[in-house]
Amino acid sequence: MSSLNKRALYPEINPYKEFFLKGDDTHEIFVEESGNPNGQPILFLHGGPGGGTGAKQRRFFDPNHYRIILFDQRGCGKSKPLGETLKNTTNDLVNDIGLIRKNLNINEWILFGGSWGSTLALAYAIKNPQRVQGLILRGVFLSRKHELEWFLRDVDIFFPELYHNLLSHGSNINKQNLLEKYTELVFSQNKESAYKAAIAWNQFEGSILKLFTPSESIESNEVNNEFELARAKVQLHYINNNCFVDGEDILKKTNTLKDKPISIIQGRYDMVCPPKTAYELHQEIPHSKLIIVPDAGHSASEAGTLSALLDATNEFKGIKS
Repeated sequence: MSSLNKRALYPEINPYKEFFLKGDDTHEIFVEESGNPNGQPILFLHGGPGGGTGAKQRRFFDPNHYRIILFDQRGCGKSKPLGETLKNTTNDLVNDIGLIRKNLNINEWILFGGSWGSTLALAYAIKNPQRVQGLILRGVFLSRKHELEWFLRDVDIFFPELYHNLLSHGSNINKQNLLEKYTELVFSQNKESAYKAAIAWNQFEGSILKLFTPSESIESNEVNNEFELARAKVQLHYINNNCFVDGEDILKKTNTLKDKPISIIQGRYDMVCPPKTAYELHQEIPHSKLIIVPDAGHSASEAGTLSALLDATNEFKGIKS
């Protein structure tokens, strides 16, 4: 897939339904529906951990065909309380997906997830294969030790100046204590210090998402401090706990998905989630379709990756388990 075969997102649409779903006595989950109320259900799983959903993410799907469901994971986006890490694990998120499905009276659906969203999609699908019609995965991540080590340390091979900025944010931060120090700063009671650390942490990942990364940094007046803090809190909480998943176990259990259509879309130069994980997943699920986009990094918005994702959502129309 080349960026020469560029496809555009579907037109902007508004949700026809928005609501909060009580996950437990701590969390309320924000859910929205758009597109065709009687259409084929497809669930968008956002990345992070700690990200959130937005209007652009509805536009991967033909609104005349799909019943498009987006939700903000615990502690993220419009879900409440923002940035809460208590009772916030992968298993909790998998249970939330089940609650959403039951609330919306959906028997089976397609899962569409990129990056951390691919992890969550696989975790849910392996546990609930009878509820999944198919999977569209991008930038596959399984939170294994070497994958986390890549992101936390080794990626400075390609981005030494950006990584240096990350280490230079505070005193005595180095490769060995990076996670510990940023966790201390982001969870600090000093809000001003926590905001600055969260923004530094988030901007580093943001700066390595694309093959060709804009040099401009985000202006301070464009930053939502509370959202940035929540994003960093949730992500650090998950990373400190290996994202509450066993990636090797996920690979072993993918045989439960042997009858499901699966598309895996991966940027060749993905510096957040390198291609080897996507390839290993494809090897475990040989019937899956693996598309390596030759001129892309990690972002879903790069032309080749975007085109491949749109092709996948078109190809998945009408599939049945």
